[in-house]
Amino acid sequence: MDTLILGLPVAYYIAMVAKVLVAFVFVLLTVAYATYAERKIIGHMQVRLGPMRTGWHGLLQPIADGVKLFFKEEIVPTQASKFAFLIAPLVALIPAFISFAVIPFGAPVTIAGYTVPLQIAAFYDQAGQQVFDINVGVLYILAMASLGVYGVVLAGWASNSKYSLLGGLRSAAQMISYELAAGLAIIAVFMLSESLSLHKIVADQANGAWYVFKQPLAFVIFFICSLAEINRTPFDLPEAETELVSGFITEYSSMKYAMFFMAEYANMITVCAVTTTLFLGGWHGPAFLPGWFWFVAKVYFLIFCCMWIRATYPRYRYDQLMRLGWKVFLPLTLLNVVATGVWVMVFNK
Repeated sequence: MDTLILGLPVAYYIAMVAKVLVAFVFVLLTVAYATYAERKIIGHMQVRLGPMRTGWHGLLQPIADGVKLFFKEEIVPTQASKFAFLIAPLVALIPAFISFAVIPFGAPVTIAGYTVPLQIAAFYDQAGQQVFDINVGVLYILAMASLGVYGVVLAGWASNSKYSLLGGLRSAAQMISYELAAGLAIIAVFMLSESLSLHKIVADQANGAWYVFKQPLAFVIFFICSLAEINRTPFDLPEAETELVSGFITEYSSMKYAMFFMAEYANMITVCAVTTTLFLGGWHGPAFLPGWFWFVAKVYFLIFCCMWIRATYPRYRYDQLMRLGWKVFLPLTLLNVVATGVWVMVFNK
């Protein structure tokens, strides 16, 4: 008979720790080498080589950059609000990592007689009964995404710099504008799946067509709005080096500077994972390879698309950014919700 701790078998805790470690290492390594991949991809698209000197073809460049930033001097501006200035990078970074907790990244596996779903915030016991699962995973992700902007706004305000303050204000306005359109875009997915559970949404796509084919407009708008929410090019107005030096991170140095970049890339991974789950069938793919492989492949393909967009498009002006969000994406998503509702009522899917 299995030993119980607080009414749950030891295998529960082992599985939880293992899943957390695997997901954390995966995200951390992807964050580190996404910076390398982006420099290489953009370099080749611009007929350059990118990093070449540190390791074979520059493979050790992310490690060298991390070591350099770790040993750089920490500088806190004299007029800065010190506590808020120091806590802002953590406020930006933590939600970026914990958002990944509810994303299912593979089909359940059986370990030592226990069925373990490949999702951090879920576990099934030996009898197959659900012990814990967040059945409103999408709302959890939206909540965590909303928290991340507080780190950016806090950094801009606490730095006591005009450049930083303008960057923080831009980020807040940008998040409000595009989160609304992104939320309306995925309402169409909820209407088709009749659930907020990511497991249910993935299962529905396994039994039918992926939602990217049923909701192509929602997919495009959600992906673009997600890029705007995480301040990726061409929507990187909160940084805007040509106008604001480096925006909300102008006064940051050393590892605090690095933490904001880690948050950006972790958010990009989460956005691509959510897009994969909602529109690209999650971990489902041809059966000759495990589900987690297809999930990672789809996520990496979307990350490549983010980098491709950065190498291709110039930055929007701020008035163009606001106009696109309020006058184009918002009406289109509202029309898409209405059309989807009519489709569901008339044809019953």
